Parts: sequence; C-alpha cells; structure tokens
Amino acid sequence: MILEERDYRIKAGYVADFLENYQTLGLAVQREHLGEPHAFFVSDIGELNHVVSMWRYEDMIERAEKRAKMLADPRWPGYLASIKGLIDVQNIRILTPTAFSPLR
Repeated sequence: MILEERDYRIKAGYVADFLENYQTLGLAVQREHLGEPHAFFVSDIGELNHVVSMWRYEDMIERAEKRAKMLADPRWPGYLASIKGLIDVQNIRILTPTAFSPLR
C-alpha cells in the first residue's frame, strides 16, 4: 500500500476559490476514478495557504492506471481551467508505511 500526498501552495487570498472549484468540478471526477480520498487538509498554523490531499493505492501500477483514466475524462480539463493561476507551488510525494504503521 502507498499513499500519495499532494500539497498545493495556493496564492494568498485564493484558498476559498480553489476549494470551491475543486469541490464543484474536480472532486466528483477524482472520486469516480481514484476512489475516496484518504484525507484532505488545509493549513491553519505555520506556512499558510496549503491544501493537502492524500490518496491511497495498492501500488504504483494501480496509481498509474487510475490517474490515466482520470486524466482522459473529458470533464478534467474544465476543472484544470477553473484553477489556472491559483496554484503557486505543487509538491507530490509517494509515502510507504513503515512495518509498524497502523495503516498497514
């Protein structure tokens, strides 16, 4: 099992816009192709304006297959157009739980 952590630093003052566009245009497409997100967060203390999502996959093959289908969905470009210019920096990490992790 792997977790994909997607951390978006949103331009100051635009977190609400990003979340609204994601919730109305992007989330349904992702749920359809990727399943339910493992977690979703916004930063409140420390470095602000971050939106972090986590997605769970069995392995990198499953991740690649599911994401390819999502990227081919004709609704996805409309969502991407709605958030154009809102993201300042994007970081993606693949996390593997340790042998003693409760997520195993």
